[in-house]
Amino acid sequence: MDFEDVQRDWTRLGKDDPLWAVLIMPGTKDGRWDPGEFLATGRIEVDAALAHLRSVGGPASFDRILDFGSGAGRLSQALAAHGSVTGVDISAPMIETARSLDPRGTCEFVLNTRPDLSLFDDASFDLVYSSLVLQHMPEHVGTVFLEEMCRVLRPGGALVIQVVSTPTLSIKGLAFRYAPRRLLGWAQTRLLSYPAPMHMQGYPDTKFARIVASSLDILDSETDETYGGHWVNRRHYAIKR
Repeated sequence: MDFEDVQRDWTRLGKDDPLWAVLIMPGTKDGRWDPGEFLATGRIEVDAALAHLRSVGGPASFDRILDFGSGAGRLSQALAAHGSVTGVDISAPMIETARSLDPRGTCEFVLNTRPDLSLFDDASFDLVYSSLVLQHMPEHVGTVFLEEMCRVLRPGGALVIQVVSTPTLSIKGLAFRYAPRRLLGWAQTRLLSYPAPMHMQGYPDTKFARIVASSLDILDSETDETYGGHWVNRRHYAIKR
């Protein structure tokens, strides 16, 4: 599985059911997410995460913010209360949805068709924020993007990122732990009626720390109960040296 496979799948997910694909919640499939409620979840998350960043010694204000894997703009619009936001995503339908949900143009949304962030110069952003993104990429693709997030941060800038670490011991968690990826994709599309499979890749704390060690200092890592589900969710707070 490569970058092109991820882009293909998320283009299909973004075309068929973008809000549900961004945030899977009971009763929201097939276009049943209320857009206002969808965006409200982003405000709740961002306000709590940035308050925690300040509490552990991170910066309190930002000029330019990058929302990596911005999807339908759920977090981008919330981040816009804290700085000038650029949302970047690999799915054109997701970008179109994000723009339609932001009629006042409070955010800039950019389509990225490359397996890196070469669209952006070194040290371009004061904050890079990301949730529910890296886990949907194979490790070699996600590692490059994580390194790129570090590159585009300014010295003293912050990275706030949610990743999954390990599957839980739920039935679905055990399936993610032991079943072949192709079988999982078949079950998602044929049995659960996903428009396209959602790859899942864990980033345990030690792996995350190793990838960012050359340029970031980790301020804190916490278990994030926001999303629940069948993986242990971790949110990391780090500063660029």
